[in-house]
Amino acid sequence: MEAQKPNPVQPGKATVNSNRTESKVSGIKNAFFVILACFVVAVCLFIFWFGHESHFEEGHPIDLWGTIYKGGFIVPILQTLFLTVIVLSVERYIALKSAKGKGNITKFVAEVKKCLVKNDIQGALKLCKTQQGSVAAVVSSALIRYEEMDKNTVLTKEQKVATLQKEVEEATALEMPALQQNLPIVATLTTLGTLVGLLGTVMGMIKSFQALAQSGAPDSTELSTGISEALINTAFGIATGAFAVISYNYYTNKIDNLTYAIDEIGFSIVQTFAATH
Repeated sequence: MEAQKPNPVQPGKATVNSNRTESKVSGIKNAFFVILACFVVAVCLFIFWFGHESHFEEGHPIDLWGTIYKGGFIVPILQTLFLTVIVLSVERYIALKSAKGKGNITKFVAEVKKCLVKNDIQGALKLCKTQQGSVAAVVSSALIRYEEMDKNTVLTKEQKVATLQKEVEEATALEMPALQQNLPIVATLTTLGTLVGLLGTVMGMIKSFQALAQSGAPDSTELSTGISEALINTAFGIATGAFAVISYNYYTNKIDNLTYAIDEIGFSIVQTFAATH
């Protein structure tokens, strides 16, 4: 039962934890409001801009905006998806920039390693405070646990190394949700945008064939309207899906780089402790 007692450094733990670096990753917590706002903007654009009488002459579109309006009610839905991808992409850019911290990640990792070689834990903690971001937050948590294990006289070396490794894993797990937030929505829009565009295309083609199927001369107005609806929806669907794919892959790669840096420095901290104790 002795091993369950608090170690000697426990009373001073609050003082040590005051050095912990907070990542403070910014970001939108609820994407529903983003989608709702984008829908309102899309509907307003569709009605008051694309559908404005200045873009039509005798009911026929005379410019690109009028042609887009002829795409039908699917257009505002596609615009909502497209605007959502843009807004969430900008949001992820800001969030991952704050997660990266103020300085170069590679240089930060190298400097922390130098401090570990010198056993200068306080120096490494100061680097974390200067760097900030998710990587610095994980490193800071690991270094604080490093100091605690260094002063611990109860646990064995193997237990200390395992505790330090667990601290790195837990700190990393706490940071990952903030890094990946809203990316699943962007991933969903890669497929949803294309499918909604395809739906609009099919509906446009149905109108075109209905115009051709009329007895006598085909209704050229209905025929052109159906073709416009098909092509416009196809264009918006492809644009939404393509932009969403590019955005998702780009930010996933950014997160992988941050995760790699966290794994690298976490491994160095654990191995340094194992080698020096």
